[in-house]
Amino acid sequence: MRAIKKIHQSEYRPIADLITYSPMPTRSLEMIDPFLFLNHHGFQTYPAPNQGLPFGPHPHRGMETVTFILEGDIMHKDSSGHESVIGPGGVQYMTAGKGLIHAEVSSDQFKKTGGDLEILQLWLNLPASKKMMNPNYIGLQKEEIPEFELDNSKIKVQQLFGEWNGVKGAFEGTFPITMSTIYLDKGSIFEKEIPTEENIFFYVVRGKVTVNGQEVDYRQLVEFENQGRKIEVQAIEKSVIILGHATPFNEPVVAQGPFVMNSEAQIREAYQDYQNGKFGSWNG
Repeated sequence: MRAIKKIHQSEYRPIADLITYSPMPTRSLEMIDPFLFLNHHGFQTYPAPNQGLPFGPHPHRGMETVTFILEGDIMHKDSSGHESVIGPGGVQYMTAGKGLIHAEVSSDQFKKTGGDLEILQLWLNLPASKKMMNPNYIGLQKEEIPEFELDNSKIKVQQLFGEWNGVKGAFEGTFPITMSTIYLDKGSIFEKEIPTEENIFFYVVRGKVTVNGQEVDYRQLVEFENQGRKIEVQAIEKSVIILGHATPFNEPVVAQGPFVMNSEAQIREAYQDYQNGKFGSWNG
């Protein structure tokens, strides 16, 4: 069994009228290389009409985002020309690379009619060799993401990156990574073998589970040691978890605002390049 180091509780960090919890970074956990940051927005119900998500145009460099839409929607637009509205069960994967400007807001329809919203955004680091790669974006609806079942159909797995159970993920990562969104019925159980050299990202979005015998509640993140290979998960309640794993880069990380680089000098350069218009132009 993979040894558990600590179970981390998310910290409450509302953004305008958006309910937001974050388990990383916090006072107790900086990052799990190469997983940098997670914001868990909602669950909440927006009235009609509403202002929607507050993430207007802003820049990024040196990292990637994976955005999980459980309820509601997100309208993505960026300075590289990508634009889409992704609904419940869909996932967005954006590589900022050398730099772009993007906005993540609610669709006009959602702002008009309101409704339930629960969205998570995970930041992935990029290795030093790829921090200045060209930006990219892919948004997929639920039906475009490969799925498979475990434990006599009591568990449904959306395979996002890498391969599991013979199913290849929807996205081709810029570095080797495996990631899934897992929907578990109460009482269901699964096991997975993960190489000891890979770091594990394990977050309970909804419900309550046991992991290698330890109870983990919703909005909690499990930090594992690099000892043992097997994780065994059992759902105490109907649950949703995000499970990812990748080999750590073991490189310096300097993060400031929306930029994640390897040195202070590179951060200064990022701000300078952004101010000089090198991240592309924004046409609202």
